[in-house]
Amino acid sequence: MNKIIFLFLFVINCLNVFYAQTTNFNSTKNWRRNKKEIVLNIGPTGFLGELGGKDMVGTEYSLADLDLKSTTMNIGLSYRYRFRPFFATSTIIDIGQVKGDDKLTLEPVRNARNLNFKSTLFTVYQRLEFLFYFKESFGHKYNFKGVNGRKNHNEQVYLFAGVGLCYFNPMGNYNGTWVKLKPLHTEGQGFPNRPKDYSLITPIIPVGLGFRMGIDRMWRVGLEITYFKTFSDYIDDVSTTGFDTDLLQEKYGTVAAYMSNPARTEKEKSWFSNGQQRGNSKYKDAFVFANIIVVRNITYKVTAPRRPQLKWKGLRAKF
Repeated sequence: MNKIIFLFLFVINCLNVFYAQTTNFNSTKNWRRNKKEIVLNIGPTGFLGELGGKDMVGTEYSLADLDLKSTTMNIGLSYRYRFRPFFATSTIIDIGQVKGDDKLTLEPVRNARNLNFKSTLFTVYQRLEFLFYFKESFGHKYNFKGVNGRKNHNEQVYLFAGVGLCYFNPMGNYNGTWVKLKPLHTEGQGFPNRPKDYSLITPIIPVGLGFRMGIDRMWRVGLEITYFKTFSDYIDDVSTTGFDTDLLQEKYGTVAAYMSNPARTEKEKSWFSNGQQRGNSKYKDAFVFANIIVVRNITYKVTAPRRPQLKWKGLRAKF
């Protein structure tokens, strides 16, 4: 009898060890084991604003105006905390670049304007995620021939939105040299009856969709698409109307006058001269990230299996 009890306790203890190892990843019932994660993201970045864009008008600021030729990259790091089965929050720091060039579009007016820019973006934001679909279950550790068991599943699909800040600093190409555009006051910022000088920091609202899948018990990979609404129309240094290039020449120099209106011919220059439309201040700039993500669970570490220990009181096993 003692031998049977000893064997029973031994089997139970082994099953506990096995279960502790197999549940070292998120499942519907034990999601708390993966509440904390570190996430690395990297992928292409697109700009939605006045400069560049498709070979048409009427699509500005929409995803239909994305110019793939002006695609750049971003990379970021975040901390994710899943505080409920359906909800998580992430704190994200990202650095990337956006750019646009009127030379790349065949739309006549845009092309004639001949403006260009690039800007590095530093973003910090907090977002809330809603997991509207997740399938998280474990199969058997071993595949036995002829036995139909559960398969491993670890998929999540989620929506998210948040708030944050973005730092930008637009630069333009002047005879092969990149110059900062804000100090040039290309639209007469600060002059009488002209727009105020703009800030290089803007609030942002990121919204998007994501998908993750497990590749083992501690790692995930996925894809996220994020649209960033900003509250600035000067990420590309273009917003309102043209300004008097003679006044710019007098106060800020030749580079400022040229970057205000670099159209190639005198006729085209007249299209964007003082008081003529240069941008569209009705809409704010935006940008888009399409990122691959790599996720590491940091809730606890994987440890080597410990030798099963049998504990009981008042029981003696005789062999």
